[in-house]
Amino acid sequence: MTNSSIHTFGCYLQLMGKVLSWPERWRMFHRQYVKDLTQLGVDSIGIVLLISFFIGAVICIQMKLNIQSPWMPRFTTGFTTREIFLLEFSSSIMCIILAGKVGSNIASEIGTMRVTQQIDAIEIMGINPASFLILPKIAALLTMTPILVAFSIFAGFGGAYAAAISGILTPEDLTYGLQHDFNEWYVWMGMIKSYFFMFIISSVSAFFGYTVQGGSFEVGKASTDAVVSSSVLILCSDVFLTQLLS
Repeated sequence: MTNSSIHTFGCYLQLMGKVLSWPERWRMFHRQYVKDLTQLGVDSIGIVLLISFFIGAVICIQMKLNIQSPWMPRFTTGFTTREIFLLEFSSSIMCIILAGKVGSNIASEIGTMRVTQQIDAIEIMGINPASFLILPKIAALLTMTPILVAFSIFAGFGGAYAAAISGILTPEDLTYGLQHDFNEWYVWMGMIKSYFFMFIISSVSAFFGYTVQGGSFEVGKASTDAVVSSSVLILCSDVFLTQLLS
């Protein structure tokens, strides 16, 4: 198993060497980049807003009901909600969720092109298929990273306010908690981690799709492997990055 993992990692590095090369035809790269920007980034805004809004409401309610006590300041609920979203949810957890949507999309698209020999046709035309297909997806996801993270944070705060309006605590206490002892570095730390995670999602998913062999069954298996591997790598790298950036 160790030899297989080392071999897979070596193949991944070789593929990234081909991907991270200067685009041969900028017009084709730009067209593919805009397409991936819409398909992978813009189309993900809705699910990010929806999940973040309801998770923000749930966290606020849980903090108030299970942690808040007469012995704690009234702003504890808002303060805890903010820290959870800035430090972990809007970066790590949201990227794991996107790995299921975006990662499976990338792996299945490239995998289908591989089994239908479209990638071979691109290579015969004298174009680097790895750079042509994968680099725009990586660039598109990295471009959308700060937008998705910002939307997740504000949607989560919006969900917390929606929960507060229901009567569990006053909006004033929530606002004070969200503003209390604010550390700007936490926002930047979440952004930095998200860039690493988005690169993992796009590159690992593309690798599994690009190297698929067989038919439609193998494409589905590659899509599943891409999501699982991306999620595990995000969790492992989250531990390392949190220690490094804290």
